[in-house]
Amino acid sequence: MLDLTNKKILVTGGAGFLGKQVVKELVSAGAQPEKITIPRSRDCDLRKLDHCQRAVEQQDIVIHLAAHVGGIGLNQEKPAELFYDNLMMGAQLIHAAYETGVEKFSCVGTICAYPKFTPVPFQEDDLWNGYPEETNAPYGIAKKALLVQLQSYRQQYGFNGIYLLPVNLYGPEDNFNPNSSHVIPALIRKVYEAQKEGKKELFVWGDGSPTREFLYSTDAARGIVMATQLYNEPDPVNLGTNAEVSIKYLAELICELMEFDGEIVWQTDKPNGQPRRCLDTKRAEDKFGFVATMDFKQGLKNTIDWYRNHAK
Repeated sequence: MLDLTNKKILVTGGAGFLGKQVVKELVSAGAQPEKITIPRSRDCDLRKLDHCQRAVEQQDIVIHLAAHVGGIGLNQEKPAELFYDNLMMGAQLIHAAYETGVEKFSCVGTICAYPKFTPVPFQEDDLWNGYPEETNAPYGIAKKALLVQLQSYRQQYGFNGIYLLPVNLYGPEDNFNPNSSHVIPALIRKVYEAQKEGKKELFVWGDGSPTREFLYSTDAARGIVMATQLYNEPDPVNLGTNAEVSIKYLAELICELMEFDGEIVWQTDKPNGQPRRCLDTKRAEDKFGFVATMDFKQGLKNTIDWYRNHAK
């Protein structure tokens, strides 16, 4: 096991929704808070090589969470930005970390890297068996390229980089911006605003048939830190719950938990996104003992409560 006690750790995206939880988990696992560095985009642009080089100087471990990311709307509006930003951030950071002698690099990828039609539950070995779902392919392919980079740097240079594939995350402090949020925060905000304005209809993209899997942010953070300490192999690893939830059920459950008694109107002219998503989570359990523990309904309640308290 990698002892974190005296390690200098760089956490890109460490001030974000997932990053805050990862930092807490690192401290719980023995890392010293004063040795954790969180670069901020205003003075560290990871799309620039010299900024990456400066960020990794004297670091022992890099956990790369930073991403330019959003829901279907943002992916359709800015595919070029999502491809370029994510590829450049990751590729240059990995290269700089290798050059400066970083001991361990944990890269967090994306479920969007999987092919559009992947047998459910998704197994890591199916990652290359087809093209990703078109609406988020540029983002997914940019992040998937980092897996190839880490595997090739391991093969040629002996660089210890690992690659993790978390499913859709949710939890308190998520991104609730309607222009870039994912499905759970987007629905919570829509219901909240419908209630506030006395509306009796809730408009939701698609037809409700697609399925997703959701991982609570504290579970995801625990999985990332466990992998950083215990996993040292080239193969990618899924992080999830192995539980499939339809968008229809999700929307109905959020309405129920928020006591919204209006009608859900499905906007079937809007895209559904990938038809099904559910991960095979056996590798994470076998390799480093990770199992998600948060009950889905409780996780949603926590997220709703946080939003209600911070909506303004």
